[in-house]
Amino acid sequence: MGRHYFTQAAGHTGREEKKDKGTKETAMERTPITKEGYEKLKAELERLERVERHEVIRAIEEARAHGDLSENAEYHAAKERQGQIEGRIQYLQAKLAACDIIDCSQQTCDRVVFGVKVRLENIDTGEEVVYQIVGPDESDIKEGKISVTSPLGKALIGKEEGDEVEFQSPSGKKSYEILEIFT
Repeated sequence: MGRHYFTQAAGHTGREEKKDKGTKETAMERTPITKEGYEKLKAELERLERVERHEVIRAIEEARAHGDLSENAEYHAAKERQGQIEGRIQYLQAKLAACDIIDCSQQTCDRVVFGVKVRLENIDTGEEVVYQIVGPDESDIKEGKISVTSPLGKALIGKEEGDEVEFQSPSGKKSYEILEIFT
């Protein structure tokens, strides 16, 4: 008999996934994403399909015109680039199909949930940081966006202002106090 797993991110219900020993998942795993993150991935896909795909096709045609393809570095480079573009297009199409867009503008700010921003104070250093809790495909620490599936993201979900969270980071155990939750 197989096990049942439930995946649930704050702000939306998860899909039940049944895994049996030796079989594949019976349901596609859904990934939470903000509307902004979804639009960014969609724009990249459109750029690849409408611009870069056509540019590489032209580059291949030009390289073919130079004659012998076996020793034509331009042709081989263009074919390699075409493979990269097509691979990225397929990846983005699959990602976008598996996304659950979460409307963060409707979130309440009494607890940390997907899409909100949190102002934290590092208990050891006193340093303050602001992070937004986002999906794994849109996380970017330099932009202050952390994944809901990251160690800190998991520790923050469900907590309130004034709560302290502790988590294991690659550089060791860290502790933060939640100073503010906002959208």
